[in-house]
Amino acid sequence: MGNDGAKGLLNMRQSGAHTIAQNEASCVVFGMPKEAIDAGGAEKVARLSNIAQTMLQFACR
Repeated sequence: MGNDGAKGLLNMRQSGAHTIAQNEASCVVFGMPKEAIDAGGAEKVARLSNIAQTMLQFACR
C-alpha cells in the first residue's frame, strides 16, 4: 500500500518502458495503481481484463 511500487513503475517509464496501471473500477484495492497514476508512472490505465490487449498494442507498435 506504500508508494515503492509506484516509484519503481515511474523509474521504468522514465527509462523508456511502456507502463500500464489497473483502473480503479476493476481493482479490489486501488492503493498502488492510484499512486502510480498520480506520480505519472502509468503510460496507460486499463481495466484488468484489458491489460493483456494493451500490452499487445505496445508490442505491435
